[in-house]
Amino acid sequence: MTHPLRIALIGAGIMGRQHQQHLQRLDEARLCAVSDPNPQAAEFAAACGVPYFADHRQMLEQVRPAAAIVANPNTLHVSTALDCIAAGAAVLLEKPVAVHPDEVRELLAASERSGVPVLVGHHRRHNPLIARAHELLSAGALGRLTTVTALWQVQKPDSYFDIPWRREAGAGMLLTNLVHDLDLLRYLCGEVRQVQAFTSNGVRGFANEDSVAVLLQFHNGALGSLTGSDAVAAPWSWELDSGENPVYPRQADQPCYLLAGTRGALSIPQLQRWHYAEPGAGWHQPLLQSEEAFSREEALRRQLQHFVQVARGAVAPLVGAADAGRTLALIDAIRQAAESGRTCAPQVI
Repeated sequence: MTHPLRIALIGAGIMGRQHQQHLQRLDEARLCAVSDPNPQAAEFAAACGVPYFADHRQMLEQVRPAAAIVANPNTLHVSTALDCIAAGAAVLLEKPVAVHPDEVRELLAASERSGVPVLVGHHRRHNPLIARAHELLSAGALGRLTTVTALWQVQKPDSYFDIPWRREAGAGMLLTNLVHDLDLLRYLCGEVRQVQAFTSNGVRGFANEDSVAVLLQFHNGALGSLTGSDAVAAPWSWELDSGENPVYPRQADQPCYLLAGTRGALSIPQLQRWHYAEPGAGWHQPLLQSEEAFSREEALRRQLQHFVQVARGAVAPLVGAADAGRTLALIDAIRQAAESGRTCAPQVI
């Protein structure tokens, strides 16, 4: 009989605690330790019935977990993951994979040299509705993909920014939130050739952006836009529309991604598909509408189950460091485009 995989949690904030909630319901894994420099995390560890460590390196040395979930601040992701790799612990690394593409290269080299796997937490790819959307696009259900419209517009409460690192450079919505949307656009629509962008911190004045507008040209010829803000009262975002996380009140009738091609269109997360009854029809003819079926399984739980298999060496990571690095390179290109006013291409990872 296979024993449960011993997984440590590094970072007991919002995402770390979400991972723990799913982890405690898995038979194939168990939490073995919590590490977080915030003293309040000691109470969390005690409630979980596991040892607490302020220093994750001390935890790795004393507990020797088989795997670790790294969910601490963005700027610490790579250095913490490198410590885990050095200790031989497989890593589920929360997004973003890093804050600079050079860090990704260092992480990739360490993982390849040691053979210790890294799965990056772009958990939406594990959502069955995204899997179904990917199947439709791959099968050519929309014909030639032509335009993509992505929206991420929410209002974070002032209390969200009481945590100091969330007001600092490297913690803006591009890296913290839109990294998910950009990753899905890459996954569904293909790699991005070049971008143009504008960013603004005009609402709050913090060291990171609160609004962004991006134009994307994909390698397959499709054109797209992504408009985002975390300072607006609006219903258009994955969090509010998908129902993936129950802490957000759902706007079930509102889409956050609209994909259109020469044979049809698709709205996400509703998976509503539009097409004409006959090839060659146009705007004078009615569009037919249907809703695609998919299983309603929790993406974070599916990601953890996948991570257990990755840590045991049974499967390769669905989202490895190189793949996640290409999303980071896209964000880096967006930042460069916004700062320079020029069109920029993502670096090759």
